[in-house]
Amino acid sequence: MSVAGSGQFGVDSLPIEGIDSGTSILLTGDDADALEAVFAALVAASEDEQSIVLTTEQRGHAVRRSLNQASAGADAGSRSSVLAREGRGNGDGISIVDDISDLTGLGMEFSSLVATSQQSVDRFRTGIFLCSTICEEIEDARSVYRFLNSNFLTELRRGDGVGICAFDTSADLETDVNSMLTGMETSFTARIDVEKTGRKSATLSVSGLAGTDETLEVSL
Repeated sequence: MSVAGSGQFGVDSLPIEGIDSGTSILLTGDDADALEAVFAALVAASEDEQSIVLTTEQRGHAVRRSLNQASAGADAGSRSSVLAREGRGNGDGISIVDDISDLTGLGMEFSSLVATSQQSVDRFRTGIFLCSTICEEIEDARSVYRFLNSNFLTELRRGDGVGICAFDTSADLETDVNSMLTGMETSFTARIDVEKTGRKSATLSVSGLAGTDETLEVSL
């Protein structure tokens, strides 16, 4: 939900204080299921918002189910537009991307979805799940940095929104993952690292989010 009177973005299912508009979060971890759960909790839109999600791993309907689960039945999935690598588009907010290595085309499609969402509501949450998969397809990491800065992060500067970029640190990349994340992190407002500690539990290590503890124990 939105935090009443504050202009912030709330996260009901996580012990995180309201997130300021314009905030960008680099979400990292080596367990895809735990990452997905935290990602959905952060991206799920309240009634006065819209979610725009680029997914490299799931079908559009699966993303919407995850958003519904994260919003505890508040039907956040119906307030989402999804650009998916898998499945088929349905003409009702789910589109298919043909080639995630074409970052120019990908950026144009993503920006178009954000612009379309703002025709109905001003506030939005954008998300990429998983950016690490894009990196697997791109030889030059600098191209990914440019994509994030010229499209994903730029949309946050233009409008009233927050953005979450998820990165699987177990990805098999032809570069040092920690070095890549160090380079990416400089472009983001905050970082959350997810460490799965049980079948339905995780520890979040948080930096850059005002009013939120540095270490959080959460249920998934």
